[in-house]
Amino acid sequence: MASRRVFVRLLNEGTDVWRPTDGEVVTPSTVRLSATPGYDSDDEQWEFLPGTLVECEQRTFQGGHAGLVAVREVDA
Repeated sequence: MASRRVFVRLLNEGTDVWRPTDGEVVTPSTVRLSATPGYDSDDEQWEFLPGTLVECEQRTFQGGHAGLVAVREVDA
């Protein structure tokens, strides 16, 4: 299966922080998130955990950078 770069929001950071990771494409708008190398759940609290199937949307970040963002969990 193909993979795509997806940004996942980090919680409890005090400001908006997004972690880039890869995800396995399930449909054009859904991916199953993969952990980044060195992923540590004690260090970063992801809005959606690795292994979660998520719906994604294209978004433009501050500074004009665009990327695919995980927006909600999808039932498998």
